[in-house]
Amino acid sequence: MPGPNWAEQVTAIATAVGALGLLGALCAAVFAGQQVKEARKARESQIAADFFRRWNEDSLLETRRLVATFDTKEELRTAFEAFIASNADEAYVLYRELDYFEQLAALEHVGAFDFELIKLLLGRTLIDRWEMWKPSIDSMQGTDGYPMFESLVAKMKTALDPAGTALR
Repeated sequence: MPGPNWAEQVTAIATAVGALGLLGALCAAVFAGQQVKEARKARESQIAADFFRRWNEDSLLETRRLVATFDTKEELRTAFEAFIASNADEAYVLYRELDYFEQLAALEHVGAFDFELIKLLLGRTLIDRWEMWKPSIDSMQGTDGYPMFESLVAKMKTALDPAGTALR
């Protein structure tokens, strides 16, 4: 039986080279995908670190100190309404925390912030802050409140209590 002719040999070699090229391209695609995933995780980590660092910066510490001066959420609402009505600096100090949580919720909504990380770092605290602020938000005339914050809290309640028995 005669061996393969030159055309068959060239075809076999070309097929082998093509298969190696395809394998190399697949490996490169997998590697590129892993690089993109790692870059996204690094970016998300940086966003998270920056965002949570803001929580302890002077401006939000000032807000939390002011909020802590009120014994109840109703006292907070009454004072916040008065601050807004008189355009007092304290109103803008208090808005910082509401805006912070609204921004956090918006970032989570668009996928720029991982919900599981928020759950680990804030969890029940997010719900408690919403419940404290809810009377104040409800009293704001002519606004839709803080819908992203409210939505994130609802998601957190479901995550922490899937049966819906304790956190409603």
